[in-house]
Amino acid sequence: MGRRLRITGVLLVIIGIVALGAAGYAYMQLQSGAGALQGFSDAQGVTLSYNEDGELIDRGSTEGAVAIMALLKDDWKWPVAEGELNPDDPTIDTAPEYMFPMATIANHTLTGTQTVVLTERVEWDGDGDETVAAEAPVYTGGEWDPSTDGADAIFEPGVYQVPVNGRYWTGFNRLHPLDGPAREQAWSGTVHGLFAELGVGATTATALQLAQGVALVTALMGVGFLVLGGGLLWAGMARRHEDTVAA
Repeated sequence: MGRRLRITGVLLVIIGIVALGAAGYAYMQLQSGAGALQGFSDAQGVTLSYNEDGELIDRGSTEGAVAIMALLKDDWKWPVAEGELNPDDPTIDTAPEYMFPMATIANHTLTGTQTVVLTERVEWDGDGDETVAAEAPVYTGGEWDPSTDGADAIFEPGVYQVPVNGRYWTGFNRLHPLDGPAREQAWSGTVHGLFAELGVGATTATALQLAQGVALVTALMGVGFLVLGGGLLWAGMARRHEDTVAA
């Protein structure tokens, strides 16, 4: 019986050493990844703005930052840990710090207004019946209401202001003579590119947090196996001593 305890104890000790080695390797890889993410952030030179009280600001006001944070937390459901927004280290290198600039871009885009210039007259068949109603309103420029995109209308050449009205890329009528161009202007390739770049940073930061958790769990398992294996070895040695005395 004592021999079996010792053999089992040795196996558990070996497993514990392997687990600790794996945890150490994972931690070194984690540090390399964190260093790479920091280098990526430093190369971009993107930082968050804080006031003298350590509060986030956007374009000089805390009100703008509050609206952006509401978009990030309430609309996008992104979990924001306040400790990951550090005014003493404004360079973005955590997931919430990457997501805040993304939400900033989105907020300004969603609340903006696009200027669309028509150079020729357009008759818009809004209801899709292949005719434009005789009583269809005639627009000659100015602000246009996007909610009327499903109604027949006649647009004369002119300069039109098209509110985004909180609409994302898919919320526009791409065939409309005003809404279509406004979509391309509001949700431009630059906006999509910045979204993608910041998304990579946020995903990488989240993955590093997950890797840190895995490394910690592996290390705890290694310690547990070592303790259990050591206990079995100790029990096995005690049993061997008892057997020797009895003999």
